[in-house]
Amino acid sequence: MFRLIGILLTVLFAIATAIVTWPRFFRLEQTFPITQIVASRGILVLVFGAILVLALLLLLARPMRGFAASIAIVALLGGGASAAVGALRGVDGSTLPQKSATSVRVLAWNTAGEAVSADEIARTIVDQKADIVALPETTETAGEDIALKLRAAGHPMWVHHVQYRPDVQKGPDSWQTTVLIAPSLGDYSVLESSADGTSNTGSVPSAVVMPVNGDGPTVVAVHTVAPRQDDMGGWSKDLRWVADQCPAGRNVILAGDFNATLDHMAGLGTAGGDMGACRDAASRAGSGGLGTWPTSLPALAGAPIDHVMATPQWRASGSEVLPGSAHGSDHRALVTQLERVSP
Repeated sequence: MFRLIGILLTVLFAIATAIVTWPRFFRLEQTFPITQIVASRGILVLVFGAILVLALLLLLARPMRGFAASIAIVALLGGGASAAVGALRGVDGSTLPQKSATSVRVLAWNTAGEAVSADEIARTIVDQKADIVALPETTETAGEDIALKLRAAGHPMWVHHVQYRPDVQKGPDSWQTTVLIAPSLGDYSVLESSADGTSNTGSVPSAVVMPVNGDGPTVVAVHTVAPRQDDMGGWSKDLRWVADQCPAGRNVILAGDFNATLDHMAGLGTAGGDMGACRDAASRAGSGGLGTWPTSLPALAGAPIDHVMATPQWRASGSEVLPGSAHGSDHRALVTQLERVSP
């Protein structure tokens, strides 16, 4: 009887391990609670490691040896596979390459409203020499303050902004998204359907900013709703909308808080992209396995839910997850350097 129970438990554990290791195979990457479990490969590795240690200890008990050995093998395979996926996406935290005259640096940072001061945001933008900055949960007032500080520092940028429910006094900062773009990229304006919400993410706004003169990339500052149990449908719909902003043949840069890892995006890519035709820059530059949320955990244990992505007109030459602070935003800033690809 005990042997049959052991076999059943081993089979169930093996199935669960397969699901969390490769959720896209089972088409469960956007299903609660699999979505939440697979968000951090680093934590999965730690959990499998703990199970492996317990199984090895159970080997000391002779009646448990067969069961413990089976569990140990499955845990070893599961932990090794998750570690391999994280390593392939990259855990290199090195600095960015030298910026050239044609390079474009993109900074994505969910600032959690007033958790990060305008002084710190402006200083980070200057230090990173950013040309495009996506700031979910940053108010228009804060964006204008940042722009003034940038101008004083000799790094001018134009401010663009989208806000849901502007009629509500003192609404949550998550209803606002601010974008800053360097004048060297040309004149930009917010797409009307993005500003009025007729074509946008649902509960929290993204901002689609297009070049006025037709040159340069369309910039989408992304903010999707978090995948909470009661809003999984809204989250999935948001991700599909983001993917639709990157059709093949267009020149697009996505940046911001996707509230999703590459595992959750399975099936949303086209023409070799991860979200539509857009390709994740961090994973192609060697840092896609480093978590950007939450800052209370080490980057290796966090979830990489903030991204910079671009269509094939751009090549990622470097990406860096900046150190976070337990007293600031719960997101780390992500900065990526993109190089133009000759047609």
